[in-house]
Amino acid sequence: MNKPQQTEIDTKWGQLKWLWLAVLVLVLDQLSKWWALEALTPYQPVNLMPGFNWKLAFNKGAAFSFLSESGGWQQVFFALLAIIISTVMLVWMRKMDAQQSKLAIACSLVIGGAMGNLIDRLYHGQVTDFIDWYYQSHHWPTFNVADSFIMLGAFIIALDGIFQPRKPDSQQSQTEHSK
Repeated sequence: MNKPQQTEIDTKWGQLKWLWLAVLVLVLDQLSKWWALEALTPYQPVNLMPGFNWKLAFNKGAAFSFLSESGGWQQVFFALLAIIISTVMLVWMRKMDAQQSKLAIACSLVIGGAMGNLIDRLYHGQVTDFIDWYYQSHHWPTFNVADSFIMLGAFIIALDGIFQPRKPDSQQSQTEHSK
């Protein structure tokens, strides 16, 4: 099987061409949070259908309110974490080859979501959440569009790590030496 030829641009920029998707996620996230802040009353659920509400809530922690009551240091920690993870993923995307588009798309989803929540942390001092799923009286922690894309991207990255066939070490080192 022949490997598709990569153009000079593909070689130089890897899979950064997918960053438009991160921008789209960021815009969708910020528009949805703007709508929630304008249309919803904090902590007052608006029932849409059984199992699903809009409910404006605020989170100073991470996913599922992790560390939300930690006195403020967590805001800086999670802001720095979003910047570091996004930077690592950008560098990784730049090094990806043409066959790794699915992985690059997943990284873009995570980057877009992380930047959406970062904007909230920097601008509001907390993350705006408004999606409330529940079953009977058991509610999943309220979340937002950014969280959804972060989870989807992370899930795709995990699946790629589990199911993507890898070259044996000896074949990989031979390929690297021939470059």
